[in-house]
Amino acid sequence: MTSLALIEAAAERLRGHARHTPLLSSPFLDEIAGRPVFVKPECLQHTGSFKFRGGWSAVSALEPETRMRGVIAYSSGNHAQGVAAAAKGHGIPAVIIMPEDAPALKIANTRALGAEVVLYDRANESREEIGARLAEERGLTLIRPYDEPQVIAGQGTTGLEIAAQAAEAGVTEADVMVCCGGGGLTSGIALALDAKAPGLKVRPVEPEGFDDVTRSLATGQIQSNPSMAGGLCDAILTPAPGDITFPIMHRLCGLGIVVSDEEALRAMAQAFLRLKLVAEPGGAVALAAALYHGAESDAPAVIAVISGGNVDPAIFARALGALDV
Repeated sequence: MTSLALIEAAAERLRGHARHTPLLSSPFLDEIAGRPVFVKPECLQHTGSFKFRGGWSAVSALEPETRMRGVIAYSSGNHAQGVAAAAKGHGIPAVIIMPEDAPALKIANTRALGAEVVLYDRANESREEIGARLAEERGLTLIRPYDEPQVIAGQGTTGLEIAAQAAEAGVTEADVMVCCGGGGLTSGIALALDAKAPGLKVRPVEPEGFDDVTRSLATGQIQSNPSMAGGLCDAILTPAPGDITFPIMHRLCGLGIVVSDEEALRAMAQAFLRLKLVAEPGGAVALAAALYHGAESDAPAVIAVISGGNVDPAIFARALGALDV
């Protein structure tokens, strides 16, 4: 199971490969939120999202003989690119299963990284079944997008950085808003902060209509989403929290926060206007919670993780048009 030791070991393997992303602030964002807001821009990470951390962690942890046979992953795009980049960096083959309605940019980028892309219908086909079949047929190692200890460990390195950066900024108490799909990033950050900065409490953030983690935390039982298609925040649309991630989140996280697609678009525009950052909708929900859901948090400060920036130009233009300047 994932632990602080596993996260610290992943940090060592990631050293010199992952970017150490900064902790940013803006007085304009502070004014909107009514308190200090700090932003951790994982949209600046390799492949445009935090997923590179987990991909590299998982691939680099494999035994050399196993690794050389190749890896397989399923993802709407960010995990796909993270694993594809890690596979390319290790000189091994990668097969990525992606929904056919994933953003064209993410599909193109995954192929450009040298991976074989297999498209599927997310409303009628099971990516898990396809992945298991191809892994067995080709002798590939399956790297799950979130319910995998070494992936969680890699994502947890984000939390190690947040702990150190918050301490440097003099922030000892804050809510840490994290964009949440299956919970890999959320649970990894929660584990790291519990050990290194216990005054920082993780709050999972999800889009309306796909709030399985928020409902699961409220009931204490894993809840599923009624639909897996139709949401703007494709990067964090998952069936349900993971069997590994949910117990961690239930033990260490505060209540979830749910934001609208419109709020995510407005947060994207604010990130661009105030911090010159490009965020995708699913990557901006944490900032949306920090800016527009202050009543759901009584912490003196908030840290928001922008988890990814792989957005199609049309959606980004829509986001910029959603805010009057």
